[in-house]
Amino acid sequence: MDAPRLFLMLTGAAATAAAVSCSQAKKKPEKPLNVVYIMCDDHAYQTISAYDQRFMRTPNIDRLAEEGARFTNSFVANSLSGPSRACLLTGKHSHANGFTNNEHGIFDGSQQTLPKLMQAGGYQTAMVGKWHLVSDPTGFDYWDILTGQGDYYNPVFIRNGEKVVRPGYSTDITTDVAFEWLEHRDADKPFCLFLHYKAPHRSWMPDLQDLGSFDEVTFPLPETFYDDYATREAAAKQEMSILADMNVVYDLKMADRENEIHTPEQPWLEEYGRSLYRQDLAPGETVEGRMDAEQQAVWDAYYDPIIAQFKRDNLSGKALYEWKYQRYMRDYCSVIRSVDRNVGRVYEYLEKHGLLENTVVIYTSDQGFYMGEHGYFDKRFMYEESFRTPFLIRMPGGKPVKAAKGRTRVLGAGFGHRSNDIDEFIQNIDYAPTILEMAGLPVPDDIQGESFLPLLRGEKPANVMTSEGKGWRRSLYYHFYEYPAEHLVRRHYGVRTERYSLMHFYNDIDEWELFDLEQDPLQLHNIYGEPGTEAVTKELLDELHRLQKLYQDPIEQTL
Repeated sequence: MDAPRLFLMLTGAAATAAAVSCSQAKKKPEKPLNVVYIMCDDHAYQTISAYDQRFMRTPNIDRLAEEGARFTNSFVANSLSGPSRACLLTGKHSHANGFTNNEHGIFDGSQQTLPKLMQAGGYQTAMVGKWHLVSDPTGFDYWDILTGQGDYYNPVFIRNGEKVVRPGYSTDITTDVAFEWLEHRDADKPFCLFLHYKAPHRSWMPDLQDLGSFDEVTFPLPETFYDDYATREAAAKQEMSILADMNVVYDLKMADRENEIHTPEQPWLEEYGRSLYRQDLAPGETVEGRMDAEQQAVWDAYYDPIIAQFKRDNLSGKALYEWKYQRYMRDYCSVIRSVDRNVGRVYEYLEKHGLLENTVVIYTSDQGFYMGEHGYFDKRFMYEESFRTPFLIRMPGGKPVKAAKGRTRVLGAGFGHRSNDIDEFIQNIDYAPTILEMAGLPVPDDIQGESFLPLLRGEKPANVMTSEGKGWRRSLYYHFYEYPAEHLVRRHYGVRTERYSLMHFYNDIDEWELFDLEQDPLQLHNIYGEPGTEAVTKELLDELHRLQKLYQDPIEQTL
């Protein structure tokens, strides 16, 4: 069965499809599916209301879950921006695609990638927004990417090799550029658009219209906010603490123009913070990454009173810690408002141009993010909040919402179950083969991920080898490499099953951590080496080595 026909049957349009006779079908074949792949940078599932309603509402992103499917056990292979993007493009783990870390990585664009395979299959391909892989994009008919991490205001884009400064707010601009490409594409060919937003990457600079959106909200402290890291040495050895490492100037915008706010442990962040938010420009003039005079005036009108109050309060200890958390959350969630608004714009464009019913729309993030859990911000660790990533997908024709009557079991991430949920494990190495199969294109044998299109059909695939035979995967492999580097999270690898998470921190440290996620979902109590855990530890070690051998990770040879 071809992919378009398959999706019609998947999404409740089977009756319509069945009404088309064979002769009619021959006269008017189904069009190939288009793909719009939307990915944010560092978007925590906790701030998507389809997953978690404690913090904010995201109605446009939620629409994907309501009309399509929500994956409740979606994970990454390496919780870091560049490596995660390389996993998406290649369908391979970091050691296999060669891009293991941001500090020293340069993506090898000559290798086989998803966009090249889509191109070969007759698709037009475009990459718009954050790239962050150092080398120029390959396999795209059109690319228009942010430089490096990108800037929130008046960002520099590189359009097919030419630098362009675009005035305005990054999230809006990225959507505008995508629309411009869609307007000028070849309408006779299917397309695959990679729409990658910079937001909500550090340092969480909201759109001017969203400043103060959450100032009246007091966000609940995470249960693990005051984690003491007992039994977890590696968890304590890092520099991603909101209290100790979140800078009040660079991160929280307390860039005082009159009197310096001293942070002697990181003086460079002070200077960078002031130059980032305050730049003397002529009216209407824009410089890459800097606000013009009009933008700056609105920004200052909002932040100056907050800065003044912060100076007056002279907070310390617990009061400062919790103030930093609230300020962080308000800025971060305000940035998400723009993301959600632009997802709505994408919906409107596809509907207006008659594309929605023949286009797969995906929303995800390059990894998860800490919203104060364990006292952290950032990602990197194999702990659940950064290992997990949101994944929502809307298929052509939509999908009717069916209330889950009496089904409210608690999942690993702590969110309730819905009738259109898919609970099986997926990982970002699976995106490439899934999109290829949706397009009706062959999946190369060397791709390490597996297509989860059968899961969308409600099937239980039998094409993935597990330790128990054939069937959908029962475990996930993770490997983080970037150390020593920013935030000082130690290198580690591990295995995640439905109930347990086992990880090994190595290099300048030799620590094992084992968590029973059923008994300890917040991962506070490391039970590795405790009496009574011998059998499950052996089982997990065997599975870990099996996965390392399966994926041919060179680290397996050193164990």
